[in-house]
Amino acid sequence: MSRGPFSDRSLHFVGVGGVGMSGLAVVTAQLGARVTGSDQVESSNTERVRARGIEPTLGYDAANLPPSAEVIVSSAISESNPELSAARAAGATVLHRGELLGEVSRLKRSIAVSGTHGKTTTCAMIVHVLAACGRDPAYLVGGELRATRMNAEWGEGDWLVVEADESDRSFLHLTRDVAVITNVELDHHATYRSLSDLEEAFAKFAGPAATRITGPGVDLPGSLSYGIDSGESPRSGARRNDVPAALLPELRAHRLELRPLGSRFEVEGVVVDLNVPGRHNVLNALAALAACRAAGVELADAASALAEFAGTGRRFEDRGPTATGARVFDDYAHHPTEVRATLEAARTLGAARLVACFQPHLYSRTRELARDFGRALALADLVVVVDIYPARERPEDFPGVSGLLVAQATADAAGGRPVWWLPSMAAAADRLQRELSEGDVLLTLGAGDVDRLAAALTREGP
Repeated sequence: MSRGPFSDRSLHFVGVGGVGMSGLAVVTAQLGARVTGSDQVESSNTERVRARGIEPTLGYDAANLPPSAEVIVSSAISESNPELSAARAAGATVLHRGELLGEVSRLKRSIAVSGTHGKTTTCAMIVHVLAACGRDPAYLVGGELRATRMNAEWGEGDWLVVEADESDRSFLHLTRDVAVITNVELDHHATYRSLSDLEEAFAKFAGPAATRITGPGVDLPGSLSYGIDSGESPRSGARRNDVPAALLPELRAHRLELRPLGSRFEVEGVVVDLNVPGRHNVLNALAALAACRAAGVELADAASALAEFAGTGRRFEDRGPTATGARVFDDYAHHPTEVRATLEAARTLGAARLVACFQPHLYSRTRELARDFGRALALADLVVVVDIYPARERPEDFPGVSGLLVAQATADAAGGRPVWWLPSMAAAADRLQRELSEGDVLLTLGAGDVDRLAAALTREGP
């Protein structure tokens, strides 16, 4: 067997159960590294790395560090973590996840997908098309592809598809031949001082790329833009006939039909059928088509492949029926724009009643965007809000901030429709189990562990 490019390296991943960290662990092992890792709890990601021969240690302890290993951490790992503290005390090499991902991205030609929303699905669509067209791509994606049940793989083809995370500026470590920016909205308030600060970071991200692909509202000179042909310019709001051609999307979806759990549209005379719902997924598909064309795939071949795209985990994922016949879908939406897009997509299902159960993610985001979350959630007929999933933040640093802010903002915007503040997941599960009936559609929404509620309410069991 030939030696891989990482054969001389020993890598220890602190927090190997993170979606990005687990993917990097799998790929670097495929590249020849000796890989170990640890995390606090079992998850689908720890199960995934174990299936690839990497046995994660549960619980953080300095004793977990192998001798002479480079220690890999993400922004979620605090300096007080005993493994990170021990590594620094021993003078071990400590790399941020983004730095290691940057090294990996230099091994192939890369398509890097960034943006506030749609990164994971767009990446997954690109991977699916390249694989279906015989390109055998390598990929590192921030979610599980339903077709492969994996979030990372080192394919033998020429291209690497990588999700570029702007949340901590780590996307600037990547080598990118093709840079995709789906959209730009302020989301990570602890990292960026303002929208202009964020826009500057995205401009730096796109700068070195030979091909730049941008979605509606992203003003980046020299990029190929895409959008939906609505008769208006997405940038100016003027009628299309009054707008210079240079301001219009170069890759446009025409004759769009939104359908339950899918859509149909045309691009340059080619019909595209999607089996994932919503206008936002049409935009994701356009970005994927543009990126695949940059990688040498003909538009007609890419469109044909997209018809078989099954989606990614936690992106409008069908979790089955409840015992009373309600349908349950789970989605990772954790920004007001994403929540709105997901609820609008759910309306195509024709439910008797659309119910949303939302778990806010991060105290900082909740504090800044509670009112916007309320306006988005008010699109549902019944809203349940549970308390915040803190992730890397501490409640004592955000006094007075809880999910109640979102519940109150939703009640203000809901026009009298019911809004329930049920802080605990157990209370929400109990109340919804008694409330839901046949004809209802429930969406569990959020980037935390609200998917556990979806499992508890359906025949999957707890």
